[in-house]
Amino acid sequence: SMKSFRELDVWNKAMELTDLVYEIASKLPQSEKYALGDQIRRAVVSIPSNIAEGFGRDSHKDFAHFLSIARGSLYEVDTQLEIALRRGYIKKNDTITSLMNDVSKMLSVLSKRLRST
Repeated sequence: SMKSFRELDVWNKAMELTDLVYEIASKLPQSEKYALGDQIRRAVVSIPSNIAEGFGRDSHKDFAHFLSIARGSLYEVDTQLEIALRRGYIKKNDTITSLMNDVSKMLSVLSKRLRST
């Protein structure tokens, strides 16, 4: 059994996503640095943070609950990136799209596994 959340592939992918989203947020126009920029940074940080917090909980049910919060934050990031894209602040980024899809699938699989034990 795993000793640390750092061993979870989903946490590592979420950290990778966080790095990439931070890079994008830093390139937003000055007018969005605080509004959309802060919002997207908070949401993306919430993904690996909730995975880690859930890992530290006492029950599988609690862990699954935190994974659900992480998934909500992931969808929030997806929406905020779409807003930035539609506003013309960023270009479509296939690496980020692919990472978000991976993290989403991994969260679902892990959640299902936890709920069935």
